[in-house]
Amino acid sequence: MITFKSVFDQYDWETIKTKIYNTSAIDVECSLAKTKRNLDDFLALISPAAQPYLEQMAQLSHELTKKRFGKTIQMYAPLYLSNECQNICTYCGFSLDNKIKRKTLTDTEIKLEVEALKKTGFDHVLLVTGEANYTVNINYFLNAIEQIKKDFSIISVEVQPLSQEEYERLHEAGVYSVLVYQETYHQEVYKKYHTKGKKSNFDFRLDTPDRIGKAGIHKIGLGVLLGLEDWRTDSFFNALHLDYLQKTYWRTKYAVSFPRFRPAEGIIEPNFIMDDKDLTQLICAYRLWNEDVEISISTRENEKFRNNIIPIGTTSMSAGSKTNPGGYVVDPQSLEQFEISDERSVAEIAHIIQQKGYEPVWKDWDRTYF
Repeated sequence: MITFKSVFDQYDWETIKTKIYNTSAIDVECSLAKTKRNLDDFLALISPAAQPYLEQMAQLSHELTKKRFGKTIQMYAPLYLSNECQNICTYCGFSLDNKIKRKTLTDTEIKLEVEALKKTGFDHVLLVTGEANYTVNINYFLNAIEQIKKDFSIISVEVQPLSQEEYERLHEAGVYSVLVYQETYHQEVYKKYHTKGKKSNFDFRLDTPDRIGKAGIHKIGLGVLLGLEDWRTDSFFNALHLDYLQKTYWRTKYAVSFPRFRPAEGIIEPNFIMDDKDLTQLICAYRLWNEDVEISISTRENEKFRNNIIPIGTTSMSAGSKTNPGGYVVDPQSLEQFEISDERSVAEIAHIIQQKGYEPVWKDWDRTYF
């Protein structure tokens, strides 16, 4: 079976990194002058040489986003169902080696969390769990979806990599999108961050979006954990992955998220620091390269950054997020996967979006369209 692995193996991390850092101002100007851009242009636009052109990139990104998506921001909320996990990951608060109280929501607790979210206006929920295959598995997911599908028009999931058959069952149950992050595409050091558990299998995780695409899921979300390795090189490989998926599963929609390191219980310090200016450059580079990709900004980011990035390339935002199971009402003190930065209420975020001249969209999809 042909998968992204066959494409990935044709590229070398150090070669790509050298190419990025050897990019010239002339290369950047040539990429900016184009109306249609390829992966080589994306590489130029994420390079250090592109930093002096950030204002121009931001203006172009604004115009392209407005043309393709209008002045709208899709609103969603994460709903953490469990912090049980069988993996040891050096950057995650849910890691198996963290001696914390583990919690998985019951049907009654899920209902209480849903009621709290619905009161704030959300109609798009992202179900999130740790990776505990024996307890938080496909049967648990299907049961949770059955409990909540009457309450939300859009259900997305961010859980452990599954088989194609399991993704097909999620699709049949009404799941709209699946998010899966490779964390880092630096294969040689991947094992250093993932020392135990199924997640330590680099190739299995790398091929997960192929299984999602084959299962017919409507949208796939990609991303890397910004801070593990050089963000420019990791982001090139993430774009390479996206490029392959769009060409192979062309009926599917795609989104990119930008999780930056946040404090959490028992995690390592980031190896690479990515400041707000860097992240703005990366978001603009994605938009200039790919007009169709959706760009999501979570509450990991601070208030000032989230306010300013709204007109530049964003298409979806979370608000009022809790990153612990039961965090909305059931068990607010349970362990968070990471600390959020923007703690403003849902109403405050919606008001800021409107002040920027944009419309917060709570529903733009219905399962009857499947």
